[in-house]
Amino acid sequence: MIEIGRLCMKIAGRDAGSKCVIVDILDDKFVLIDGETRRRKCNIMHLEPLKDIVKIKKGASHEDVSEVLKDAGIKSRETKPKQKTERPRKKRKTSEQLREQKEEKKKLMDIFKLKKKEESKEKPAAKEKIGDSLEDKAGLIEEEKSKKMKTQTKVKKSKKDSKPIKK
Repeated sequence: MIEIGRLCMKIAGRDAGSKCVIVDILDDKFVLIDGETRRRKCNIMHLEPLKDIVKIKKGASHEDVSEVLKDAGIKSRETKPKQKTERPRKKRKTSEQLREQKEEKKKLMDIFKLKKKEESKEKPAAKEKIGDSLEDKAGLIEEEKSKKMKTQTKVKKSKKDSKPIKK
């Protein structure tokens, strides 16, 4: 049933539901297919053979297969080859370019240092007003814990002092 030129329906994978032609038999489990699908190796278990057979040579090119499928009324998948482009080469920087780059970095660092100094001068004043320093937060947390502990001990004492009601 599996032979070169047999029309098949792909039943598994990304190309499922599309028609293809067996171009070459690779071994007892795999064949090379082409047509509405991508030209690739395919497991025989993923193909459903149809009753039609087309005349093609073993290992026929994609163009030959597409011509035969056009005559059979099946549109084949058309792919465009990738254009060859040269990989861009990195150029080494000259010593002058490196020196200029370092100078720009120094200028930027100086600007950021000035901004940090200005911000650090403004922040302590703002912290004193709001009271958001770490020491203040730690003190507040300790006060809240001590208040909770006091209220819990009062509740425990009141439970001990209460007398059970006898009936």
